[in-house]
This record gives sequence, structure tokens and C-alpha cells, in this order.
Amino acid sequence: MHRKLTILLIALPLSACGLAETAATGAAGAAAELEAAKQAQQTEQRVQQQLDAAQQAAAKQRQAGEEASN
Repeated sequence: MHRKLTILLIALPLSACGLAETAATGAAGAAAELEAAKQAQQTEQRVQQQLDAAQQAAAKQRQAGEEASN
């Protein structure tokens, strides 16, 4: 009985190291995914701004064309 308890006490910290490593790996993966999501959101905002600017430019060109034809 004493021998089993000793083995268990020795094995417990070793198994905890594996759990800590798994948790750290998971946290690093989550941080990378969060950064990728932020970058994707920034890219989406930039594209939306470019689309808005293109639409405004097209509207100005239409208005200038209509004024020139009148």
C-alpha cells in the first residue's frame, strides 16, 4: 500500500506537467486565432472603406456627367 502511494505521488506531478503543457499550447493557439480574427476584421474594414470611396467617386462622376449634359 505504501509503495503504491509513493508511486502515485511521484507520477502526479509528472502528469500535471503534461496538463500544463496542453493548456499552454491551447492558450497559444487561441491567442493566434484571436490575432488572425483581428487582422481579418481590419482587412474587412479597409475593403469596406475602399468600396465606399469607389462608390462616392462613381457618384461624383455621374453627377458631373449629368451636369455636363444639361
